[in-house]
Amino acid sequence: MNETARSVTVPARQGRAFTVAAGELVTIVDVEGHQVGDLWVIDAADHGRWLSTSHTRDRLDRMFPRPGESFTDQFGAPIAEFTADDSPGRHDMLFPPCNRWLYESHGLVDHPNCHDNFLAAAASAGVTLPVVPDPVNLFQNSAPEPDGTLNVLPAASAAGDSVALRLLRPAVVVLTSCSVDNWPTNNKNCTPLLALIGPA
Repeated sequence: MNETARSVTVPARQGRAFTVAAGELVTIVDVEGHQVGDLWVIDAADHGRWLSTSHTRDRLDRMFPRPGESFTDQFGAPIAEFTADDSPGRHDMLFPPCNRWLYESHGLVDHPNCHDNFLAAAASAGVTLPVVPDPVNLFQNSAPEPDGTLNVLPAASAAGDSVALRLLRPAVVVLTSCSVDNWPTNNKNCTPLLALIGPA
């Protein structure tokens, strides 16, 4: 990153939205380690198109892209290239964002959650969608077991680990610092994330 880069801090259990130009690089840093980040990418010119985890899996025939491969929107068009990963490489595109109904099922009322944090962050950028898309769950350690079981383990990322995406069109990016503190997902300790945005 050079001097023209900018940064966005996403506090623990909160969300932020920011605009990114085509060709810019977004680097997501796990500041303190073991923190999942829920990521959404929405076409800035057409809010009816966004990064689709299911269509990305379908186009790549993989659970998650490899560096050099692209995430696609729901029409199969590339929207962001996954350019680098210096974490252990454990990420998820199966789980929805945590929401109040999930927490209420565990007896936790009015708990911060990524569903509501997405809605608030997106609205702050002038984006309102008809649904809350499934996010890219960066650093989430929940790969399927051979029998199909999904065990969500503590994120394997260490402090300073990061991933990078190059935007292939102007976009609104929403990033939330996952709010799960009642399960091992974030090692039961939610912490901030950092987004660095600048020329590729």
